Amino acid sequence: MNILVSNDDGIDAPGIYALVLEMKKIGTVTVVAPDKQQSAVGHAITMNYPLRVKEFKKDGKFFGYAVQGTPADCVKLAVRAILKHEPDLVVSGINHGSNTAISIIYSGTVSAATEGTILGIPSIAVSLTTYAPAEFRYAARVARKLALLIGKRGLPPSTLLNVNVPPLKAKDIKGVLITRQGKAVWNDTFDHRRDPNNREYYWLTGGLEAIDQDLEFDEAAVRSKYISVTPIHYDLTDYKMFETMKKWNIEKIK
Repeated sequence: MNILVSNDDGIDAPGIYALVLEMKKIGTVTVVAPDKQQSAVGHAITMNYPLRVKEFKKDGKFFGYAVQGTPADCVKLAVRAILKHEPDLVVSGINHGSNTAISIIYSGTVSAATEGTILGIPSIAVSLTTYAPAEFRYAARVARKLALLIGKRGLPPSTLLNVNVPPLKAKDIKGVLITRQGKAVWNDTFDHRRDPNNREYYWLTGGLEAIDQDLEFDEAAVRSKYISVTPIHYDLTDYKMFETMKKWNIEKIK
């Protein structure tokens, strides 16, 4: 397979390095990733500024292309301008931190994979669910096995897989569950501070409030030591409400 790898933690992040090492075992890998941290930028794309690209070396060897842009920029630019041939698969990650429940909306990691899906390419987003110093090799192996499976099975148009791996040793993982996006939300708070010049500013803090207990949901599965694999898509239509609104006689508001 020809595999495009991107992320939102930046091209020099340890997660993307572990992912690339595993993906190279099953195909030809091209890395196109942000030149710096781009977490929680969602599906933002750059329109009013140039996208600058530089070759990035690791240990003196070419590793990939560093883009002054967002994760979605990276995938779009790679497919439309950098790569000579369209990739067979896009893998985004490995994110340093969870991307379950409402976090999916904010996630640059998921958005890179979503952009791949929009471009008609099977795509996976992979996250390791901790913000502490972490070892990414097991999560990378999971990503490789899932990539092989997708190579055989494929994915439906407009659907991608969002994968969250608990930060545990393989022997402590209970299994793999196909899950739904959970309903857990962030309890956002803003810490009010002042800088050395006595100018006030705010720092976003808070934590994810897990309200789902059923292992059918991603956050609950991860907290119970399971790998969560959630099929998601970018069609945001509420089809139930779509049918309900047909009874509103909404055409009369013209």
